[in-house]
Amino acid sequence: MSDAHLGSWALEHKRMQERRLVRFLDSIKTKAAAVYLLGDMFDFWFEYKYVVPKGYTRFLGKISELTDMGVEVHYFTGNHDIWAFDYLERECGVIIHRQPLTTELYGRIFYLAHGDGLGDPDPKFKVIRAMFHNRICQRLFAAVHPRWGVWFGHTWAKHSRMKRPGGEEPPYMGEDREHLILYTKKYIQYHSNVDCFIYGHRHIEVDLQLTRKARVIILGDWISHFSYVVWDGEHLFMSQYIEGESQL
Repeated sequence: MSDAHLGSWALEHKRMQERRLVRFLDSIKTKAAAVYLLGDMFDFWFEYKYVVPKGYTRFLGKISELTDMGVEVHYFTGNHDIWAFDYLERECGVIIHRQPLTTELYGRIFYLAHGDGLGDPDPKFKVIRAMFHNRICQRLFAAVHPRWGVWFGHTWAKHSRMKRPGGEEPPYMGEDREHLILYTKKYIQYHSNVDCFIYGHRHIEVDLQLTRKARVIILGDWISHFSYVVWDGEHLFMSQYIEGESQL
């Protein structure tokens, strides 16, 4: 699952959204061997040396409960939560991934990534992304008082969302125009062993069989879709969390 954007100033009913996510995680805590969060679970997250953004206590408590129970929680940094350093690892027990991960799960090879920066040709985005990942820029931002730094981060994130029509991501543009699918087509030319590519970032639900072997899935989000993917060792399927229905 991916893209909850918890705490977004552009979304109404933020607390209800977080509670819904927590109820879902609670419903699978005795069934899941591992949970993979593919980025942008927070709308803005920056860890200062002694301070983290306030809020998110239900979500942080639930993923801590999962890891305490022995469930692996893998957290991939996205473009809104790049600045997860060691707090989530030390306090919540999650496994942080800052790069795409190729891994074998129950006999199949998966390529997992948030998706930002993969195949996107926009030069402005590339410059901003490089600045956000730059260690010197991160240290300079850390010198700003959290009162202003966190305000700036949430304001930037809200502006980024609201400049789109209706605050929504563009709809699916087709496999010949979607950057993540074009990136995947190039990648499998040299990595034919991967069975499934799973991405977040785009906030759309896509499940596409690219070749006889390779499948690509874009996860949707936890803002309007409440979607996730399950792999049980035999079946791989996308589902949506609907309150009151049994899960998995």
